[in-house]
Amino acid sequence: MVDITVRIARSLDELMHVFSVRTLVYIGEQACPYEEEYDGNDFTGASHIIAYVNGEPVGVLRLRWFAMFVKFERAAVIKEYRKFGVIKEIMNFSFMYSKKRGYRKIIIHAQSQLRRYWRRFGFTERQGRAEFSYSDYDYVEMEKVITPSNEAINMNTNPMRLNRPDGEWDKGGVLDLSVARSKKPLEKVKIIEAA
Repeated sequence: MVDITVRIARSLDELMHVFSVRTLVYIGEQACPYEEEYDGNDFTGASHIIAYVNGEPVGVLRLRWFAMFVKFERAAVIKEYRKFGVIKEIMNFSFMYSKKRGYRKIIIHAQSQLRRYWRRFGFTERQGRAEFSYSDYDYVEMEKVITPSNEAINMNTNPMRLNRPDGEWDKGGVLDLSVARSKKPLEKVKIIEAA
């Protein structure tokens, strides 16, 4: 039996898992130069999604957050695990995560020969955009329109909910525990509990 777990990388150890998978796939399989794979965007407005099969890190996706869209990039699954549907689980998790953040549009730069593959996830080619090349591959821009969650985070979200770990706004966080020490009565803070 295969147990696939997908989550946001939150610790240094989990980020090392992300980078290990990317190194195996992009540098190892595709001979991408190190400087091009680790392009300076891993710690600037990015989230990293990590998938495990039976506890082993095997798949990743980097999400970079822009004002009007999220860009999915660096999707990778170790070759031996591609038959288990890991990328599908990563994409479903990432679509939901993006909806919870209130996003309406996702873009990707798909290798041109993989455009049919990405259509399976609902992506379509962006109209009026020319193909381009980098790191020895040809690419096409693709996009997907999504509907934000009814519970999407926004500037009017309860402040304690905003303080919770990114993507886990429906679960109590460490700062929720500190409310007991607050000078404001609990009823005025209105803590939102998970349903």
